[in-house]
Amino acid sequence: MYNINIINNILKEITHPETEADIVSLGMVHKLETQGTAIKMTLLFKPNDPFVAPVKRRVEAAIRTRFPEAELNILELKRDAPKPKPKPARREYPQVDAANIVAVASGKGGVGKSTVATNLAAELAGRGFRVGLLDADVYGPSAPVMFNMPDARPAVVEREGLEYIEPVEKFGIKIMSLGFFVSPEDAVIWRGPAATGALRQFAGQCDWGALDFLLIDLPPGTGDVHLTMVRELKITAAVIVTTPQRVALADVIRGVNMFRNPDINVPVAGLIENMSWFTPAELPENRYYIFGSGGGRRMADETGIAFLGEIPLVQSIRESGDAGRPFALDADAVAAPYFRAVADNLLQQQMVIRRPT
Repeated sequence: MYNINIINNILKEITHPETEADIVSLGMVHKLETQGTAIKMTLLFKPNDPFVAPVKRRVEAAIRTRFPEAELNILELKRDAPKPKPKPARREYPQVDAANIVAVASGKGGVGKSTVATNLAAELAGRGFRVGLLDADVYGPSAPVMFNMPDARPAVVEREGLEYIEPVEKFGIKIMSLGFFVSPEDAVIWRGPAATGALRQFAGQCDWGALDFLLIDLPPGTGDVHLTMVRELKITAAVIVTTPQRVALADVIRGVNMFRNPDINVPVAGLIENMSWFTPAELPENRYYIFGSGGGRRMADETGIAFLGEIPLVQSIRESGDAGRPFALDADAVAAPYFRAVADNLLQQQMVIRRPT
């Protein structure tokens, strides 16, 4: 009778071409038996494994080299394909009655995503749409500053025995933010479940009323908050914000791929390039491309999404943000025409319901 330990050591020298790990450590050797001059084993392969025949030949050659007189019997068995994991059930948020729920996202921080979300909300509200803004950037909520409401506190109302949070309203926009519940000096130190739990409450317990657009200002990156929002809310479309330089554009692909993931499957309405060029107030005709030129448009072409427009880097944008009045409200603001073009292009996208009601 042959020694099973010796046979196992022989088989450990044989690797699977796909993983380059040995077939013993991969758990492929099953029911190895010896009886007299016979060696019997069963090899487990995954379904549709293209390397079944080569692996069997290597096993047979290795055993016969050491034990040429052995009666060798190698059976193959296909492992059952793993059952697909059920998708998490979508929560129902009856309080969110919006024709369009648009996620405003960015691959990295510092690209002006919140400025874009705030002014896009103002531009849409100025056109007669009913607009809500959910500041979902739980670790850096900016809505209280962007709308100059540092002391605002949403009211809680009771209807039919249930409590609802009423969003704060300004400039015709209904706004909800974690920043309304914490002091500006307090650091928000939350693990993922706590952060997503707060956002679920904002989405499900807020009395938004009927809206044409609910814009969600997501945190930068691709994490728990993003997955919760896009999986649990019926997101109409996503908008990606970037700047022209390469380091920001590289993160755009991750953002686009997150929304295109089959488990998420949210259409990307387009890309907005912020800080496209710098124009000093004293030289309004001059453009200085300090972060590069045309990167956003090229990235939109490469990823197959619409290019919604360019927003310049001008001092008045910073001033309006600090003053708490979105510049898109002022028709004569330097950057206002660019935001009007962005809104026009967004409303032209096929997945967006355009008609104000």
